[in-house]
Amino acid sequence: MLRISHYLRSLAGESPPPRSAKPGSTRPPVVIWNLLRRCNLTCRHCYATSADSEFRDELDTAEALKVIDDLHAAGVRVLILSGGEPLLREDIFELSDYARDKGFYVALSSNGTLIDEQNIARIAAARYDYVGISIDGLEEVHDHWRRLKGSFAASMHAIDLCRARNIRVGLRTTLTQYNHTQLPALLELMRTHDVQKFYLSHLNYSGRGKRSRKADAHAQMTRDAMWLIFERAWQDIQEGRDSDFVSGNNDADAVLLLQWAEQRLPQQRDRLEQLLREWGGNASGAGIANIDNIGDVHPDTYWWQHCVGNVRRQSFRDLWLDHPDPLLLRLRQHPRAIGGRCGQCRWLGICNGNTRTRAWAEGDLWAEDPGCYLTDEEIGLPAPLRIPCAAV
Repeated sequence: MLRISHYLRSLAGESPPPRSAKPGSTRPPVVIWNLLRRCNLTCRHCYATSADSEFRDELDTAEALKVIDDLHAAGVRVLILSGGEPLLREDIFELSDYARDKGFYVALSSNGTLIDEQNIARIAAARYDYVGISIDGLEEVHDHWRRLKGSFAASMHAIDLCRARNIRVGLRTTLTQYNHTQLPALLELMRTHDVQKFYLSHLNYSGRGKRSRKADAHAQMTRDAMWLIFERAWQDIQEGRDSDFVSGNNDADAVLLLQWAEQRLPQQRDRLEQLLREWGGNASGAGIANIDNIGDVHPDTYWWQHCVGNVRRQSFRDLWLDHPDPLLLRLRQHPRAIGGRCGQCRWLGICNGNTRTRAWAEGDLWAEDPGCYLTDEEIGLPAPLRIPCAAV
């Protein structure tokens, strides 16, 4: 995850840079926890392949409370509660309250359609540090991707209800060919609905997202989208707005941010490069961990095809910190040993090979990431040899 606004505020002298662990170091991760797999939507890009049905063998309340204790003992302090749709879980507030009382930063990741006048008071009482609500385009596009007519209106109503209760809200968008032209309008929704955070996720080829990869935004679409976000983040800083722009699932964004700074803040360009190298890029298996609905642990939420342990059978500290799976050890190498364009890239120390699950979807986990939108020239590859053809 690239914390765009945090880095730009640091360059503007308004705040210290984001705290970064040494790249490749072993530390307690941010944990994204899919509490259940059931969801009232069947989104086309769902990495969990959720559906509106019960799934067997999910952690019960007692087991989930024990996991919270276990995570706390391992040093984890940031917990993102996800699904499926976490509000379908009957004990969601019991678990949320317990985690808050233990001192966790607790966020709720929801599609928003189940937030209404009947439960907004209880959501506010849970004191979430942040509620992220997914909006994947304007009404027609959003409803198409979410496969439910009226879901856009319901989710925007949820945002308004949260803001009326002074809950910090984030609008999350997965960039595709179908919504990239709507990004300016989505950013305006931030202003009109008083949303504090905007998270742009790049499409990851996992779950149903693997079948939807033909809809992934093309390179120029992605570059234009990111440039717009950089400009908007900087504008908000200059105008004193309390906004937070973040991107995820494509660590090439950091290199493009460096290019933006070279044009817009040339005197700060070298400092930003140093900060980005200290950040170190993709943190799957190191700074990010995922627990799924049955207790299996993964390097992040897009790795459900590989389990590195289960919190029912061993402690999180043991499986993540003390006796990590060989895959975790390889993911924690910095920079990672990978091939193709990524392995030859001069920015490997910043990006760290980007998102490995996209490479896996193409057939080779350690090959280049097909989602990288940087040109060969930008990453330092030699220009291809051109042999002139003699006239006949």
